[in-house]
Amino acid sequence: MTDSTPPGADSYFPLHGDSGHHTTAYDLELEYLPHSGRLDGRAVISAVAGSAGPLAEIVLDLGRFRLGKVLVDGRRPARYTHRADRLRIRPARPLPAGAAFTVEVRYTGVPQPVRTRDWGELGWEQLHEGALVASQPIGAPSWFPCNDRPGDKAVYRITVTAPTPYTAVANGRLISRTIGASTTTWVYEQPEPMAAYLATVQIGPYELVDIAGAGAVPQPAAVPRALLGGRFEHDFARQPRMMTVFRDLFGPYPFEEYGVVIVDEELEVPVEAQGLSVFGTNHVDGQRGSERLIAHELAHQWFGNSLTVADWRHIWLNEGFAKYAEWLWSELSGGASAGAKAASSRARLALLPQDLTVADPGVRRMFDDRVYERGALTLHALRTELGHPAFVGLLREWTAVHRGGVVTTEQFIALARGRSPRPLDDLFTRWLYEPALPPLPQPAGPV
Repeated sequence: MTDSTPPGADSYFPLHGDSGHHTTAYDLELEYLPHSGRLDGRAVISAVAGSAGPLAEIVLDLGRFRLGKVLVDGRRPARYTHRADRLRIRPARPLPAGAAFTVEVRYTGVPQPVRTRDWGELGWEQLHEGALVASQPIGAPSWFPCNDRPGDKAVYRITVTAPTPYTAVANGRLISRTIGASTTTWVYEQPEPMAAYLATVQIGPYELVDIAGAGAVPQPAAVPRALLGGRFEHDFARQPRMMTVFRDLFGPYPFEEYGVVIVDEELEVPVEAQGLSVFGTNHVDGQRGSERLIAHELAHQWFGNSLTVADWRHIWLNEGFAKYAEWLWSELSGGASAGAKAASSRARLALLPQDLTVADPGVRRMFDDRVYERGALTLHALRTELGHPAFVGLLREWTAVHRGGVVTTEQFIALARGRSPRPLDDLFTRWLYEPALPPLPQPAGPV
């Protein structure tokens, strides 16, 4: 079968993103009116033209907004069109290969989520009080112009102006907060490279608290007042210890801080973003009923955010690793062992259809629970084969070598081979590339 995916495009979403240029920085200025839902935006995008030749057209992903101004290097382009969520800009002269350039886009409107057949609405969502952004995998164009493919990572500066009773949270460290007569402007900077789908803004009437103590990775939290004074503090009390455990397992935490937002809504699942995670009120029950999800989202800061998949077909590198982090946290915090979790997982999977390839599940099944579970089982099988010390050494090398970059399944397999005295081809073939569910290997001794 012939591969019809354009060169450099994502294999699952070939109509998103553009390989003709690489983004280096986004400077976003947003003004949001929660009661009307109107968003006024100014995006300044710094990028570099690709090496394939002169760049005659700059293509960005952007939803249904009214455009006020489009500039290339501060000048008006020859022309631009904005159709089907694609902004196509023709510079007055083609840009030479490797040339640095900027694009400025001013836009306004009520953000419309990206509607999908399999995952509902993605991106910017207006809440009863404020807004929630959950863009994975293709929702980023619902609120800003971007090169929406996971391998295109850039640094970000995000400025949000909203009515003063509201708190605005975005990726990175809070640089400044300026209170005006009726609005407050919040400025955040994310200096570590970030994919567009991981960019986020959360706006609501939140109280700001700090989870971590002195000397720890800063862990600010934005929480509805009704959840403070009991339930939230109890449910997230072990997150600082979790951070310590994961730093020992996975290597240094890759960002300046780790934030948590609890939106005043129920969410089907928590939402990952770079440097922060978003939970619903249903994830705060006062009984730590969602602690495995707290572990899962924290692990994504290493696996998915610092190390981002080069193509969405490698999604198990995000979700399998985060699922296995749940099992490791259980084992190391006094709960069921990872081996017991793995045995239960395999027993459940044995009752389900054996028709999924973990290393390339297909776009409609990329978030299938079996990708998460079998991905975690792959890692447990590898840990059993290597032994715990060598397995931890592999994870720490994996996160160090590729920090801030993009990764593939093939790269992980190659690195693992270098850590093993025995061949691993059969292990990876059976767990990642064959649909049939293999038996769990039995450890020769303590794992």
